[in-house]
Amino acid sequence: MVIWFIGMSGSGKSTLAHALYEQLKPKTRHLVYLDGDEFREMFRNDVDHTVEGRRKNAERISHTCRMLDHQGIHVIASVLSIFPEWQAWNRENFSDYFEIFMDVPMETLRQRDVKGLYAAADSGRMPNVVGVDIPFPRPQQPDLSVDQTMQEAGVGYCVDRLLDRLPELD
Repeated sequence: MVIWFIGMSGSGKSTLAHALYEQLKPKTRHLVYLDGDEFREMFRNDVDHTVEGRRKNAERISHTCRMLDHQGIHVIASVLSIFPEWQAWNRENFSDYFEIFMDVPMETLRQRDVKGLYAAADSGRMPNVVGVDIPFPRPQQPDLSVDQTMQEAGVGYCVDRLLDRLPELD
């Protein structure tokens, strides 16, 4: 199974994905966590943040997830994921796919701005920021949406809701 967290920068996808991983790992032997930023670093940041560079990175992540999935390794992936066609590809090519959309309003993302991306984009210092000058298409049919109200209840609460919805992993 591939559990795919989608959301813009600052939406909490990495925080929640990592917390879910920590909860599942002790009882799920074949489980890995992939973070989109770490994945990019693994390839020495050889692709930029343009739409084309993001597409190449998305392809790499999806193909890596498929390879692991076909070997019986469950994956939790935390990815910005701006390509609906790759989300559809995931559904068609993974043994089981569970998509979680971190649905946080742009106003909140700008307030959080953990990496300073939105401020840098707004000032013109950084191009190709998703949500500012690259559109973020909302996922069409996520299996679960985690909104701001749910997040305000805490990470533990969100993980419990995810565990309520996820099928049992072996």
